[in-house]
Amino acid sequence: MMFSNKIMTSALAGLLVTTAPGLALAAGVPTEEGVLIATKVAERCKDTLDTAALAAAVEKGTAIALAAEEYDSGFGDTESEMHMTLYNRHGESATRDLRQRALEMEGLDVGDKSMVIFDRPRDVAGTAMLTFSKVLEADDQWMYMPAIKRVKRISSKNKSGPFMGSEFAFEDFSGQEFGKYAYRFLREEACPGAEDLMCAVVERYPLYENSGYVKQIGWSDDMHRNYRTEFYNRRCDLLKILTASDFRQYLDHYWRAHKLRMENQLTGKATDLTWDTFKFGVGLSESDFNQNSLKRAR
Repeated sequence: MMFSNKIMTSALAGLLVTTAPGLALAAGVPTEEGVLIATKVAERCKDTLDTAALAAAVEKGTAIALAAEEYDSGFGDTESEMHMTLYNRHGESATRDLRQRALEMEGLDVGDKSMVIFDRPRDVAGTAMLTFSKVLEADDQWMYMPAIKRVKRISSKNKSGPFMGSEFAFEDFSGQEFGKYAYRFLREEACPGAEDLMCAVVERYPLYENSGYVKQIGWSDDMHRNYRTEFYNRRCDLLKILTASDFRQYLDHYWRAHKLRMENQLTGKATDLTWDTFKFGVGLSESDFNQNSLKRAR
């Protein structure tokens, strides 16, 4: 995923299935439609557009996103351990320990499967979320609540709400599949936090219903490492900024950030995700991603 770390299937580094160029591009939004979407968002947010270069910008942005998708394909399955630290606007913090599992599903038209399990502290231990990512349909998400020993389906209209009190939304913990967005290339400039590298700056527009965002802007280098993402709410306010750091390479190919920080620009709150481990090829299968396995995740 272009703007994330694959923490939730593909949710908060890249993904691409190798196909013939024409077939791959057909999976994205046609240029004409991308131009229309970019124009409508610009009008809504009172942004200035270079209309003469807009079609080329849409094509370039789409190509960059598709290349990121393709680069990260083939990882199979992963398992990781991380810490989530929540900060209020006064800097006071609380930390939770959690695990994440992800299973890659082949094809640009199919989303991955993932599960997030909380281990500590005691009041959230055993809470788990299962996600079946879709492309243009609403993702399927369920949460297991150990206090009531029930699995609860998350409404598709509630994906913009905060996940477990963090600055990450349920939507952020869903797959970021290439086909979920239209894209527009903005410019090239030094990468935030890595000024010796150049980043492509690409704006993307959610195509799926009930997204909490009107647009997102991401900075990624030629290795498809995404250093920064800005999230704009439906009123076009800059709502949140996600920064990624401590990138490490696995299997001589896949890059993963070991720290993500999401800062809410309107409330002053922030959430850090810090990884202890990342494992690839651990032998997960589809039977590890269903409602019964959700209940047994502890």
